Amino acid sequence: MLPKFLSFLFLVFVTVLAEEKDVLELTDETFSHELERLENTLVMFYAPWCGHCKRLKPEYAKAAELLLGNDPQITLAKVDCTESGKDTCNKYSVSGYPTLKIFSRADFVSDYNGPREAAGIAKYMKAQVGPASKELTGESCLKSFLESDEVGVVGFFEEKSSSLATSFHAVSKKLKEKVRFAHTTSKSLLEKEGHKNTIVLYRPKVLQNKFEASTVKYEESVGDIEEFINKNYFGIAGVRTRDNVAEFKNPLVVAYYAVDYVKNPKGTNYWRNRIIKVAKDFPNLNFAISSKDDFLHELNDFGIDFVKGDKPVVLAKNAKNQKFVMQDEFSVDAFEKFLKDLEADSLEAYLKSEAIPEDNTGNVKVAVARNFDDIVTNNGKDTLIEFYAPWCGHCKKLAPVYDELGDKLADEDVEIVKCDATAKDSKNSPVKYEGGRKLDDFIKYIAKHATNELKGFDRKGKPVKPKSDEL
Repeated sequence: MLPKFLSFLFLVFVTVLAEEKDVLELTDETFSHELERLENTLVMFYAPWCGHCKRLKPEYAKAAELLLGNDPQITLAKVDCTESGKDTCNKYSVSGYPTLKIFSRADFVSDYNGPREAAGIAKYMKAQVGPASKELTGESCLKSFLESDEVGVVGFFEEKSSSLATSFHAVSKKLKEKVRFAHTTSKSLLEKEGHKNTIVLYRPKVLQNKFEASTVKYEESVGDIEEFINKNYFGIAGVRTRDNVAEFKNPLVVAYYAVDYVKNPKGTNYWRNRIIKVAKDFPNLNFAISSKDDFLHELNDFGIDFVKGDKPVVLAKNAKNQKFVMQDEFSVDAFEKFLKDLEADSLEAYLKSEAIPEDNTGNVKVAVARNFDDIVTNNGKDTLIEFYAPWCGHCKKLAPVYDELGDKLADEDVEIVKCDATAKDSKNSPVKYEGGRKLDDFIKYIAKHATNELKGFDRKGKPVKPKSDEL
């Protein structure tokens, strides 16, 4: 048994080394010397025990591999702040892990504020160190630029100083962290491509399909260049990742399945093309595909624990941010019906909610998503509501005080309510209570702010005698 055990350890060790072979390890002794010989370097300052660092490391290693051979040169490096890099980490005021910083030679340039996924890291760094738009001098340059899995935008200009070229370069500088730009004034390239004084958005080969054009042309008469790019960048159904999630706006329909353009591009496009086939007829909705593993938290928010099988699960949000779940198993027909019902506003919105309590007659009412309007919004009373988490220590400490408050105000025209915030969707934004957590604090606050003066307390929260006792 011993030889097998030793062999297993050796194989694991080799695998770990292979994963990070393109990331340069720096120490206090080597930091300045190594950076001085490197054109551009992204440095990760980390601690071995840090969970966020452990999650970032494989993505960081993949990004380093993606950047091999880049022009200009970009190197990814790391420094262990707990051992051989303590002094360097102190020098650059590293106080949390991981901290990423960009260097040009040995000079600090800026903190890294980009994505934390491999492709996003590589794309961000390319935008930081290279020109906003790459100049193409010939056919081979254009071919090389378009050999990418990302969208590319190319400006074809007869004159370098034309108004269109000037506007193009202004937009390229603004969007360089998101979009790959290139431009040319080569007469032979303009003639061969048949483009003069125009801008062309090229979809990467891996995302091309028969339902939408692989290139989209911009003409000066169209209007704003940035708007043109934003409108066409993702196509009919964009690939939505953790890094670009903020760019997809409601009303949004998302299909969640095993999206993986590295290991299974053919299988990924099999379902994406079916999504697009239907989505192209619903121009008023936005569409995307997302990895079911990367967005498990979103699935959970819609009441779905996991996605069974290969078929997509479809979820949607309308312009009012209401949630909708396609209940039927995915098919082109079922998807089309879901979208028609969504546009017709005939679907029941999903609400994350506990069951409505069978007995809700206590002096502290219980609100859940499904009875929230009845218990809180439309009860005709001033309402104090506590949003709590069952595991929260402060909430547990407050519970007996809150129950006593309910008893004290049982005869008042005020409702005291509690709601488990971990088990419901938020529906509105009430006025936040900023007072203390003692019984007298609550009473004083309610007495002061109640629409009608309380029967048992004056506006300062002091008890008042019943009228029968005044005789």
